[in-house]
Amino acid sequence: MILITGGTGLVGSHLLYELVKKEQKVRALKRPTSKTENVLKTFRYYSDNPEELFSKIEWVEGDVSDITFLEDAMQGVSKVYHCAAMVSFETRDRKKMLETNIMGTANVVNACLGTKIEKLCFVSSTAALGDKSGAGLVDESTIWKPSKSHSWYSVSKFKSEMEVWRGMEEGLKAVIVNPSVVLGPGDWNRSSGRIMKSVWDGLKFYTLGVTGFVDVRDVVKAMIELMEGEIIGERYIISSENLSYKEVFGMIANAFNKKPPNIHATPFLTSIAWRLDWMRSKILNKQALVTRESARSGHRKVYFSNQKIKDIIGMEFRLLIDTIQETAEFFLKEKQ
Repeated sequence: MILITGGTGLVGSHLLYELVKKEQKVRALKRPTSKTENVLKTFRYYSDNPEELFSKIEWVEGDVSDITFLEDAMQGVSKVYHCAAMVSFETRDRKKMLETNIMGTANVVNACLGTKIEKLCFVSSTAALGDKSGAGLVDESTIWKPSKSHSWYSVSKFKSEMEVWRGMEEGLKAVIVNPSVVLGPGDWNRSSGRIMKSVWDGLKFYTLGVTGFVDVRDVVKAMIELMEGEIIGERYIISSENLSYKEVFGMIANAFNKKPPNIHATPFLTSIAWRLDWMRSKILNKQALVTRESARSGHRKVYFSNQKIKDIIGMEFRLLIDTIQETAEFFLKEKQ
């Protein structure tokens, strides 16, 4: 039996699909507020018999904040994929995100140790990696250092990863993946799905920041191969291409046959934007669309190396232009 936390998220739902397709027995954790309909929707993207495959999932309802629940959920389980995490750049979500990501991961690690799980795969993030001065490539050995330039999400993922390394020191067999920005079909109002929806809705602004992007199916493929192999005690960057936000927005716009964003949002403009949006969110008591952290990250230029995962499992990544085209087709099919 395999246990997956965060089964209703983008990575988790695609991981569930691949595992049940391989006829693996899977148990998936979901929070009381999470909806499994998004998982079934993911299955429908790729399968002619989605309901049959979906019915093979054993769902358990609970939260990673409850270690007793986790220990119960791990009974009869040999492998755990820890995909659950909170992503937010809003100040009001900071405390909850730190607790969910750090303490939740600590609980998963402790439960794995207590129930003698054979192996854990932790989905971290390139946000947990250090920065490289100049135009150098960030790799798995790049050291993360405390800095005001790090988002609180970055802090939460770095400290979450430290919990996994601590578990490995205590005897846990584990492997860590560090995906960059993950693209693929799912909930269009969450995660990278919001990027697609924003361009569809007529996004006019772009920044010249650069980061890594990867197809969600490639992330899942790497996770499964690493878990089925003998590798432990290592982490791997899972990233296909380093592209600017302008390039990615342009690809998405072309896939939708829409006009690409054509106004360069300079650091000065984005500094005004996040302040205005902060005021709007306070007055209307609504979620901020642009925050100081998201505005800052839009201008950072970070280039990631994927050589380590290529060398260890011969990983071949999908081209991002193909990923975006296929994801746009799923989006348009739903709209129709």
